[in-house]
Amino acid sequence: MTKVAVVGTTGWGTTLGTKLAVAGTEVILWARTEEEATKLNTDRENIAHLPSVPFPDNLRASSSPDETLAAADLTILAVPAQTMRDNLQIVGKHLHDSTLLLSISKGIEIETTKRMSEVISEELGNSFASQIAILSGPNFAKEVVQDLPTTTVIASTNAEVASRIQYIISSPNFRAYTNEDVIGVELGGSLKNVMALAVGMSDGLGFGDNTRAALITRGLAEMTRLGIAAGAQPLTFAGLAGMGDLVATCTSQLSRNRFVGQELAKGRQLEEILSSMSGIAEGVDTTVAALRLAMKLKVEMPIAEQVYRVLFEGLTVKEAVPALMERELKHELNIEVPE
Repeated sequence: MTKVAVVGTTGWGTTLGTKLAVAGTEVILWARTEEEATKLNTDRENIAHLPSVPFPDNLRASSSPDETLAAADLTILAVPAQTMRDNLQIVGKHLHDSTLLLSISKGIEIETTKRMSEVISEELGNSFASQIAILSGPNFAKEVVQDLPTTTVIASTNAEVASRIQYIISSPNFRAYTNEDVIGVELGGSLKNVMALAVGMSDGLGFGDNTRAALITRGLAEMTRLGIAAGAQPLTFAGLAGMGDLVATCTSQLSRNRFVGQELAKGRQLEEILSSMSGIAEGVDTTVAALRLAMKLKVEMPIAEQVYRVLFEGLTVKEAVPALMERELKHELNIEVPE
């Protein structure tokens, strides 16, 4: 039987663990404390992050890194992007040498502007470099755990690793594709949260379908520009980790980032909104990291810039609108037009 360890008890990590356990895989969730592990095992559900979804018989929690990780064929890293490095420093020495590593975190480290695969490689060293993969796509946990048809992408520079994980996690209603463009898949999954904040702001102001479509399309242009500058393949942003995830996150009522944008447009303060939520809106931190990366790579990201000003500089959502609409007129494809 395949054995899977899930580092972190987030809703998304618990969802994937549940899906795998239903399919017959032995799954252990790593909890940070013995108290949390005991509660999860007693309740037989993750009340805090995935309520009303009972654990299958072959899913349990443990606070012991050795027990959780020592025999895992696949280790799923399901922690927020800004805590990935700290968690790796704890669990790294307990990982089995041959375990495959799958990051499902969508974000960019603020301090270093590094993607999660880069953080993992730095913390675990070259011995694990060829065993790292990334999962991304339009994957709301609530719909996945309800077994609604869903697709996702497994990206790795090692095609064999991507293929092995593809077959481990795929099920009749959860179809995984593979992609070798790790940079594009990671940036697509991260940057779409920034654009979802912008769309949420637009929706919160009561703007229509025209505005939403414009923000999604121009947001994709920003994502693609930054991705290409970072070394990604342009076509990746037309795929599930790009356009697919962008559309889902910008239009769904399940999107935490869209919700934050809507609430900001209503005049609520960011700290108040975030403290009232049970999950993390990764787009807030990603906005900071994305603009730092854009500055390094000399890439223009006007939507992300206005989102940042609303989040951190006191600009109102209404004030951000003319800042975008009254910019210098340009060619749509951002190329020079002959005079």
